[in-house]
Amino acid sequence: MRILVIDDSEDGRDIAEAMLRAAGYEHIDTAGSAAEAYRFLGIGGPAAKPVTVDLVLLDIVMPEIDGIEACARIRSDQRYRSVPIIMVTGRGDTDSLANAFVAGATDYINKPVNRVELRARVRSALKLKAELDRREAREAELLTLVSRSGDRRASSWIDPATGLFAGEMAEAYLLADANFPAGSETSVIALAVDRLTAHQANKNLVSSILARVADAVRAAAATVGVVAAIYRDGVIVLVLPDHSRLPAAKLAEALCAAVANLGIANPEAIAAKHLTASVAVITGRAEGGAGRIKLLTRAITAVSEIAAGGGDRVVRQCA
Repeated sequence: MRILVIDDSEDGRDIAEAMLRAAGYEHIDTAGSAAEAYRFLGIGGPAAKPVTVDLVLLDIVMPEIDGIEACARIRSDQRYRSVPIIMVTGRGDTDSLANAFVAGATDYINKPVNRVELRARVRSALKLKAELDRREAREAELLTLVSRSGDRRASSWIDPATGLFAGEMAEAYLLADANFPAGSETSVIALAVDRLTAHQANKNLVSSILARVADAVRAAAATVGVVAAIYRDGVIVLVLPDHSRLPAAKLAEALCAAVANLGIANPEAIAAKHLTASVAVITGRAEGGAGRIKLLTRAITAVSEIAAGGGDRVVRQCA
């Protein structure tokens, strides 16, 4: 893993680098200003050499360009959209931290930097990066699968309203044995927006609702290596290779809460006046593509039953 430390203080850079090397991280780069970091990363101009960064440790208080502005600039570059950024701050005011998180920060640590805390935050951030890399690799595998089939029309495998894969892509992924470690558990989550059919006459409203729900799903599953897809009836499915029942159930609860937290008014809802969701989780050690497809069909059937019974809850089953 390669870590970039950005701090205008030479002592601050040296201390951070020493702590990181003592923790076993060997690939440490440093920059004394945001401008120097931009040049190193190739932001706003060509980089001196190809750069792959897995984590950025960024001081908030710096002259000319402060850490908050630098965080936003780094995050706006497509190459670094998933790179964790840990802010280092000596300030105690919540406004600075709030602004840092708005700018795209992943976490923060206070000065003077504590060795144990730094190791813990870095380890957590790099674990997040590994999960995101795994997720992107799975999505790339799906795109490769589609291109090999000879169908290159984007509209055939990306839902235009939500940007999620079409449901058939989840099926194709489940059928590919190479994506699933032998003997491991696989979980499939199905999510349906409750009473969405009451709005079918207004297609623009339905598309808007599903787009916001899809964003909430992405945010809730941001740290989990999943493949998310949506069917034409609005059911969203998430495939979680190598995920057992408990972590899958935890994610399902987070998804249900994320939809409710959108606060979208829905007078058609039964359990609440705001938008709610039904979520089903099916986990099993299904061997072969056909067995994994059964997990998917069971999840979709279960979520339909939940919605018919009033919705706004999570049901977990083992295959």
